[in-house]
Amino acid sequence: MRSFNKQVCVLIFFLIGFQNVKAQIFKEVVALTERVAPFTKNKIVFIELPKSLNDRFELYTKNNKLYILATSSSAAAMGFNHYLNHYCYQSISRGANTIKYLTALPIVNRKVVVETPFQYRYALNYCTYNYSMSFYKWEDWEKELDWMALNGVNIMLAPMGTELVWYNTLIKLGYTSEEAKAFIPGPAFTAWWLMGNLEGWGGPNSLQLMQLQSNIQKKVLSRMKDLQIEPILQGFYGMVPHDLNKKVAAFKDAQIIDQGKWVSTEFTRPAILAPTNDKFNAVADVYYSELKKLYGSDIKYFGGEPFHEGGKKAGVDITAVAKSVQHVMQKNFPNSTWVLQGWQNNPADALLAGLKKENTLIIELFGENTSNWEQRKGYGNTNFIWSNVSNFGEKNGLYGRLQRFLDEVYRAKQSPYGNYLKGVGIIPEGLNNNPVAYDLMLDITWRENKPNLDKWILDYTNYRYGSYNKDVVEAWKVFIKTVYSSPVDEKGKPIFQEGPSESIYCARPSLKVNPVSSWGTRTRNYDINLFKNGVALFVKA
Repeated sequence: MRSFNKQVCVLIFFLIGFQNVKAQIFKEVVALTERVAPFTKNKIVFIELPKSLNDRFELYTKNNKLYILATSSSAAAMGFNHYLNHYCYQSISRGANTIKYLTALPIVNRKVVVETPFQYRYALNYCTYNYSMSFYKWEDWEKELDWMALNGVNIMLAPMGTELVWYNTLIKLGYTSEEAKAFIPGPAFTAWWLMGNLEGWGGPNSLQLMQLQSNIQKKVLSRMKDLQIEPILQGFYGMVPHDLNKKVAAFKDAQIIDQGKWVSTEFTRPAILAPTNDKFNAVADVYYSELKKLYGSDIKYFGGEPFHEGGKKAGVDITAVAKSVQHVMQKNFPNSTWVLQGWQNNPADALLAGLKKENTLIIELFGENTSNWEQRKGYGNTNFIWSNVSNFGEKNGLYGRLQRFLDEVYRAKQSPYGNYLKGVGIIPEGLNNNPVAYDLMLDITWRENKPNLDKWILDYTNYRYGSYNKDVVEAWKVFIKTVYSSPVDEKGKPIFQEGPSESIYCARPSLKVNPVSSWGTRTRNYDINLFKNGVALFVKA
């Protein structure tokens, strides 16, 4: 009998502990719902579903409460947003929220079951961190992560706080404090530093600023963990200060490969430390050790790559570089994944040849204009995510090739390389613009089949503006035929364009104004008069 009672007690304690664990699983999602929609407090019941190959959420109403069942925090937050959009007709989007108090939650008459066909729902570009986020405080990041979670993002580039990792690394290698600071750029230029395009520009930073950024990063990573958004931190890919062999005696004879200038003579690129040199692993080990001290040893994804936008490759065994970078990454973070950018001709075939495919993931960046995934034969049968930039430099303007987004994602999914398409994402240089483009891209990550754009826009206008309005719907039908269209040339190829068409009134004063910005265009690849009609309908509404 005593044995039986002991077993019962153990079982009771186990069940209590199990229930407490389950209650904690979606704790941060509950807090999120109460932050963004306080009227839902104590009206939602979250239940964890068993883990499966792909994330899933379910919605139903019972006893005047909304039940959200989900396989992860990411899926649970997306399920809540689905309910806000399609039952409350409210939205939380870039630049505007339409949340209003409801005394009772709308009823879900038929159980909703949604399962994503994709493993990854990706977000952010290196450049986003400077064009949109250079001076974010924690309060800004909290709102940003709320938005990411609500849109089902489960993997996000998160290289903040790398400044302090590099500062500590260089101090360990023998740099003085001032010498280390000289390598690190100002807070508005970290993207191009991390991509190997410049060093020191806009700096030096104070140690206090680097520590502040690092502390914010720790909060960001903690919240991302709670919301089950995997961070991509900056890995070591051989980038070192161009003067390393001059500043540190131990590196006097190390093979440092000068990378020259970027874009103009003003920007000095960091150098590349040859992977065949015995110092390569030594620097990498120090770098990863300092990263672990600051941000933990449970990081699964790392970004950063050599020769991203040019650089000097002559005499460099790129395959050997790739092997060395991934080897030392795996040594310090076993089973981690190296995330590469599919931009221009990168990653080169020679680089891919040196990688373990199971530990490699490629982001197809420029999907609105190119089809690298197809031309590169699924990047040599390597897992990839389809995404598009669409916004360059946080330039304002209506733009987004919505129909192409739909067509390309599902064309890739149904292609011979469909097995390697593991996700869909957004990778704009600036994020505070064109919310329709982000809503569409992150919505289709949860759709097995391609939606009809007209029908999707109808649903979008309902939740963005709160109710059906015929004039608004008709205006948007015009917009997707004009500013949000997908123009092609006589061969059926996308008309090349980097971001929205620009206004001459935004140009610097000059007697010879052609493009407003270096790579922009003033050409309108749509019917301007038709667009005017759409604007008139929108104003009428």
